[in-house]
Amino acid sequence: MTLDLTPDELLSTTRAVRKRLDFDRPVPRKLIEECVDLATQAPTGRNRQRWHFVVVTDKAKRRVVGDLFRRALTHGAGQPLTADDMRRMNFAPGSTAAIFDGLRYLADNIHRVPAIVIPAIEGRTDRAPVDIQAGTWGSILPAVWSFMLAARARGLGTTWTTAQGPLERELAAALGIPYDKVMLAAFIPLAYTLGTDFKPAVRVPRAEVLHWDRW
Repeated sequence: MTLDLTPDELLSTTRAVRKRLDFDRPVPRKLIEECVDLATQAPTGRNRQRWHFVVVTDKAKRRVVGDLFRRALTHGAGQPLTADDMRRMNFAPGSTAAIFDGLRYLADNIHRVPAIVIPAIEGRTDRAPVDIQAGTWGSILPAVWSFMLAARARGLGTTWTTAQGPLERELAAALGIPYDKVMLAAFIPLAYTLGTDFKPAVRVPRAEVLHWDRW
């Protein structure tokens, strides 16, 4: 079953879902396979199709990768925030606090998520020049976003996290992924959502992000 959404509704209501994931309802393998089939219709640099999707549903393995997720959260710092970052993050009052509250909730319950999806791509970009990085990430990001859109259309919720980054090598080892040859792009919880009534987010005005002919 798919939701009755127009293309615009699908694009504007595919949200990062953390507190509305249904931990008690299994996600059928067939639905995940359908999402992957749609994901691999995305563009890919030189048609190399280097993408991979590692899906973790085994309870014991979910607990292992969940523990890694929680540990990794304490390691990651990210880039320093600028004044403009802070202003945009708080453009909608309370939005940033809600995001961090949701992240804490997800971390506490990550082992309960019925499926965890690890998108990966062959070839590492460690210390690679920008053109190599752009080609690699440009060949996995569209596919993962297509996966997330396909999931939303089927009543499933996702959230893109990169918390695995600081412990990527450990996560790769836990899942038998050849770290030296394959890069883990994200760590995505996947579950049915509690309700399907998601709305567009409040964003900064278009005038702040749209540049015509020059910056």
